[in-house]
Amino acid sequence: MWLGNFLFTPHTLLRFAWKEEVVGVGRRRRRRRRRPRDLISAVGFLPREIWVVMDRRRFGPPLLALLISALVLQISASDPLFYESFDESFEGRWVVSEKDDYKGVWKHSKSDGHEDYGLLVSEKARKYAIVKELDEPVNLKDGSVVLQFEVRLQNGLECGGAYLKYLRPQESGWAPKDFDNESPYSIMFGPDKCGSTNKVHFILKHKNPKTGKFVEHHLKFPPSVPYDKLSHVYTAILKPDNELRILIDGEEKKKANFLSADDFEPALIPPQTIPDPEDKKPEDWDERPKIPDTDAVKPDDWDEDAPMEIEDEDAVKPEGWLDDEPEEIDDPEAAKPEDWDDEEDGEWEAPKIDNPKCEEAPGCGEWKRPMKRNPNYKGKWHAPLIDNPNYKGIWKPRDIPNPEYFELDKPDFEPIAAIGIEIWTMQDGVLFDNILIADDEKVAESYREKTWKPKYDVEKEKQKAEDDAAGISDGLSGFQKKVFDVLYKIADIPFLEAYKIKIIDVIEKGEKQPNLTIGILVSVVVVFSTVLFRILFGGKKPAAPASSTSETKPAAATAAEAAEADVPGSSGEKDEDEKEKEDASAPRPTRRSRRET
Repeated sequence: MWLGNFLFTPHTLLRFAWKEEVVGVGRRRRRRRRRPRDLISAVGFLPREIWVVMDRRRFGPPLLALLISALVLQISASDPLFYESFDESFEGRWVVSEKDDYKGVWKHSKSDGHEDYGLLVSEKARKYAIVKELDEPVNLKDGSVVLQFEVRLQNGLECGGAYLKYLRPQESGWAPKDFDNESPYSIMFGPDKCGSTNKVHFILKHKNPKTGKFVEHHLKFPPSVPYDKLSHVYTAILKPDNELRILIDGEEKKKANFLSADDFEPALIPPQTIPDPEDKKPEDWDERPKIPDTDAVKPDDWDEDAPMEIEDEDAVKPEGWLDDEPEEIDDPEAAKPEDWDDEEDGEWEAPKIDNPKCEEAPGCGEWKRPMKRNPNYKGKWHAPLIDNPNYKGIWKPRDIPNPEYFELDKPDFEPIAAIGIEIWTMQDGVLFDNILIADDEKVAESYREKTWKPKYDVEKEKQKAEDDAAGISDGLSGFQKKVFDVLYKIADIPFLEAYKIKIIDVIEKGEKQPNLTIGILVSVVVVFSTVLFRILFGGKKPAAPASSTSETKPAAATAAEAAEADVPGSSGEKDEDEKEKEDASAPRPTRRSRRET
């Protein structure tokens, strides 16, 4: 503890409290101990009211030393267990991985628009790895532990990670320069976004005491990554009562319990029973609830060959139909190009245009009766289904005791021995700053207020000024922010997980096109209603008739289509790889000949 220009510790304060001093001169010299008032006056550490009372009551040095020690301990308790501000260069303190896969260059750089420095991802489409060993491992088993750090995605984040790995003690012989994705960690925490992934990860690696194996346990339904390019601070609070809280910018976004199967996948505590892997379904087990009626006979008047559609005999050719006029004619204004070579290019033919006479008449060319549905069409006959007398239900193997089951009162956390950043990102400009580990939530809060909040306020003001310059009014901007905040919360609803990426994509498009806010809100509500309807009532909507013309669809329409096209298990569901393969294998447009031009 620094007081003035002197560094005081509990040890030096105790020595100071008991130090004797010489008073008097000559033979009258004698030694006496400093009085409490002398000590307090010299140090100037306690408020005046306290040492006045102590002086009046003549408290002795032992009590004073105890009081000072308690105050020193209180001050030391408010310090973080680890803190990295990156005010100074990271070189010499953090170790960059020397593994071949990690070619990304880390830089000590200022945050855009600030004098504050951070650790910067400087190149696109690279793997990065850097690690910092702690002076002493941090124990996660006793009391609260707060993990906190700042990230600013200065160029956005289309695909990449911005998370931290809190490493457990490594095997003997491991060196920081060997840090890679295989280095075992205790906790992984932070933003990750790519494709269908858009989440603030929290992953705990927990050791199964029965098997000795470490298992990754992922937080279910984690919050989404903020969409903007501002500085954000991510906080994970681990409580001794097994509670986990995830905060973004100091606001709670997720609360979970480490021992709850509803909050982590897989659950930390394995199930007591598991299906017997040795159990086999009997050969005579019938799982069919319905079977064809073997006694049923096809009716005599059932015509399987009848067509689905027939000509409408009652139809009459419209008056004025031009039978002798073709639907298309040669373009009378077209001329053969001067450089056309009949021998090389073939005989030139004028391009076709719609016959203008047909636009005024009901139609041109040979008239044919339209088709209508055949009332006698019945299709292929099938015997009706009846209840299966041998139906035994859906077979499943019998349950047996789980050999990996164990009971747990609280997680057996591995200590944090190092902090690493190991990511693969397609964007540059990712800036890490103010990495903190503390055992007090108030400490983390005070650092947020001192380090993150001023930067964030400046960035918000700058963004507001840019919005004003772009003609976005304050009222509309505020309204939109509230709308998008609600939509992001809707996207985090568990039963919408299958559509989350589609909804997020639409929201992000809306943030870039403010005039679509209302349309997007309506679209997300449609998605929500559609999914809820399917959950409650099941079934599929009939396919909409195909349009004869293709139109450009606004961003607000894509979310509603996502609810119909991306239903899990439906024919419309395809992963990105399949779509890319289809695009690659699709026939390319043929080159038009000069004749067609």
